[in-house]
Amino acid sequence: MAAIGSLVFCTDCGNLLDRSVGQDKIKCNVCGCINKDTSSRTVVTHSNPDAFPSALKQKHSTGQNLAPEDVGGQAEIDTPCPKCENPVMKFTTVQLRSADEGATVFYNCPNCGYRYNTNN
Repeated sequence: MAAIGSLVFCTDCGNLLDRSVGQDKIKCNVCGCINKDTSSRTVVTHSNPDAFPSALKQKHSTGQNLAPEDVGGQAEIDTPCPKCENPVMKFTTVQLRSADEGATVFYNCPNCGYRYNTNN
């Protein structure tokens, strides 16, 4: 019997053997040779977490937290505040959903502090 990692091959014909748990001797289905299983039951591999960068890994990473000073300035729009009727609202947009969907608009009243958002 020859073992490469966790794979076990017949010593006579080279066929890949079907290894069962707790079985010391394995019979080859092709040539009928009885092979002793001496392979390692555990395969351990190590790699650097940054060795395989991928878009999928970045997609599933934790979200980004921004401090208020990191967020760009807010623009103004001539829309009255629903709460205090101030004629101007400040707003900012953020792409929270997938790229083919609209952005989320966050509105903030500079007069009373009322906040709300809409999905475009």
